[in-house]
Amino acid sequence: MKKCNTRTRVMIYIGFASVYLLGIFFWGLFMPESGYDVNYADKLLPPGSGHLFGTDFMGRDMLMRSVKGISVSLLTAALAAGISSVIALAFGVTAAVFGGRLDSFVNWCVDLFMGIPHLVLLILISFMLGRGAKGVTAAVAFTHWPELTRVVRAEVISVRSSQYVRAAYKMGKSRFSVAWGHVIPHVLPVYLVGVILLFPHAVMHEASITFLGFGLPAEEPAIGVILSESMKYIAMGKWWLMLFPGLMLLLAVMLFDIIGENLKRLWNPDSGNE
Repeated sequence: MKKCNTRTRVMIYIGFASVYLLGIFFWGLFMPESGYDVNYADKLLPPGSGHLFGTDFMGRDMLMRSVKGISVSLLTAALAAGISSVIALAFGVTAAVFGGRLDSFVNWCVDLFMGIPHLVLLILISFMLGRGAKGVTAAVAFTHWPELTRVVRAEVISVRSSQYVRAAYKMGKSRFSVAWGHVIPHVLPVYLVGVILLFPHAVMHEASITFLGFGLPAEEPAIGVILSESMKYIAMGKWWLMLFPGLMLLLAVMLFDIIGENLKRLWNPDSGNE
C-alpha cells in the first residue's frame, strides 16, 4: 500500500480533531439540564456501567457535567478568541501599513500588555467587570491579542514592499484600500492559524480564573467550577471528580494545538507539497 503523503496525514489529523471538538461542543450545547440533574441517592459513586465518569457530591453524572463544562469553555473561548483576533488583525495591519507614530503606539500597547503578568491581568479585568460570563470573555479577549498582533505586523511588513503593493500605490489607491484589498488577503492564512492557536490559551485561562473564583459562577457547569469543587474531595479518595474533567480539558487543548500546527504545515509551501 502506498504510504500517504504529508498533506493526507495532516488532513486526517485535522479531521479527527475537528469532529471530536465539534461533537463535544454541540452535545454540550444542546444537552438538557436533566442530563446532569441532582440525585442525592447516587452521590459520590465511583465510575461504573451506570455512570462512566462516576457522580459528584450531589449525585450529578460527571460525564454529562464534564461534556457540558467543556462546551461552556469552548463557547467562551470562541467569543473571546474572535474578539481578540479582530483586535490583533486591526492593530497589526494598521501599525505596519501606516507606520510612524501609530506603529510606535501599537508596539507600546503590546509591550505594556505583555509586561503585566497574564493571570493577574485576567483576574483584574474579570473582577472589574463583575466576573461571570461577561467578565471572563472580556478578560480573555482583551489580553490575548498582543502576540498575534506581532505576528500579523511582521507578516504585513514583509509584504508591504512587494511589487503588487507598490503598483497599487502608484495607481493612486489609498493606504486603506491597499490594506483591505491586497495586504489582508495575503496575511489571512497566518491570521487564521493564529486564531486557532488562541483557542487553547483561551480555554485554559477561562478554566484557570474560574477555578480561582474570579470567573463563571458556581452554579454554572463549567470545567473550572467542576475542578474547584473536586478539590474538597481529593483527600477522601474521590479521584474521579478531578481526573476525568481534567483529562477532557487537556484533550481539548491538545486537539486545538494539533489543528493549528497542522494547518500551519498545510499552508507552508515547503511542507504542503510533500
